[in-house]
Amino acid sequence: MRAVFSKLSRYRQVPGTEVPDARGRVLAAKDLRPLPEVTGTFRHTVDSGDRLDTLAYTYYGQPLQYWHICDANPDFLSPLALLGQEPLAATRFPVTVAAGTPPPWAAALRALAGTVGVEDVTVEEHVTLAEQKQTAGGQPVAVVTRRFGRALLVRYNRLAVDVPALAAVIAAAGFAVGAPADTGQLGRPIVVPPAVSG
Repeated sequence: MRAVFSKLSRYRQVPGTEVPDARGRVLAAKDLRPLPEVTGTFRHTVDSGDRLDTLAYTYYGQPLQYWHICDANPDFLSPLALLGQEPLAATRFPVTVAAGTPPPWAAALRALAGTVGVEDVTVEEHVTLAEQKQTAGGQPVAVVTRRFGRALLVRYNRLAVDVPALAAVIAAAGFAVGAPADTGQLGRPIVVPPAVSG
């Protein structure tokens, strides 16, 4: 039996081969399809409503040509990852505590580890030095102060838990939670190769 591929198929030009199955029968198959070298540097910024078929229609006039965009972005393991729509997501939650209060890292990590859908949590803490003008002995002086920036980077399955629920878990552990920031693909560029003729 011979497989028939559409003229738009990415496998149409791939040479055929024969492979044995578990019972020893020889079956017709297609050989591996190497990713083509992509030329051109056009980039599309990912938006929340993007779909690969609509992007392919926009750029090529043919929704079934979406695989050209996938080929041009080999760092992404799935089409859903390419558009930031895969179930595993990462969100950064900026956190603060009252001055003089130690951050409740252990309580937050314990609470997040016990939350269904949470895969991994990373504590992020950085110090910036800021110059402030103060008066000492009637004279203006510059004083350097430390400002702490703290965040929890949470990797989770968005089919099991959402951002508001995660923020509530972090707040219940003793932190004030700032505006969460998705670290996925939204707002980031992907490569859109030129239309392939023929």
